[in-house]
Amino acid sequence: MGEIAAVTLATLFATVSPIDISAIFAALTVEETAKERRRIARRAAAIATVVLLTFALVGDSLLTALGISMAALRTGGGIILLLIGIDMVFARSSGANSTTETEDAEALERRDVSVFPMALPLIAGPGSMGAIILMMAHAKGDVSEQIVVVSCILVIMLITLGCLLAATQLHRILGLTGVQVITRVMGVLLCALAVQFMFDGIAESGLLNH
Repeated sequence: MGEIAAVTLATLFATVSPIDISAIFAALTVEETAKERRRIARRAAAIATVVLLTFALVGDSLLTALGISMAALRTGGGIILLLIGIDMVFARSSGANSTTETEDAEALERRDVSVFPMALPLIAGPGSMGAIILMMAHAKGDVSEQIVVVSCILVIMLITLGCLLAATQLHRILGLTGVQVITRVMGVLLCALAVQFMFDGIAESGLLNH
């Protein structure tokens, strides 16, 4: 129970990346009042939470409908998380939790950035969605472990909300170097978890037994 909680929290913290997202939030809402920034932060976190919980609840049914095996999910999910982790280690922007230049331009034109790009794709991005489906599939058949995964989602979302609400102060304290150090450390951890997911998937597939 403790192991799946630790793995889920570490994986989600790395894929959601609350500290990095808070920097983007600060830049996008620089002209907003403090009250409006709090409203946008709460709305973005709430929408992202609903999206991630939905993936947690229907992800298994989706995999079954598509005929995707657990081995394939672990291997494919591991590869995606490994690529995200490598980008984090080298402090590069990852497509899993960032936006394109076109999306950035559209975001700057919007008055309310809570839905796009904050909730989607920054907080609830492909990386975090994939990680949640992977962890829920790993806990399949064990209700207590599934509850732990859902609880971890809520904890990470609360942390994310806290980082958004304290975005300006947080980055004033940490500075760019501090943020990048945390990102790199989490990237190394995510790479290790991703490789383990891949090993488990390959072993479960039976390919090594032939």
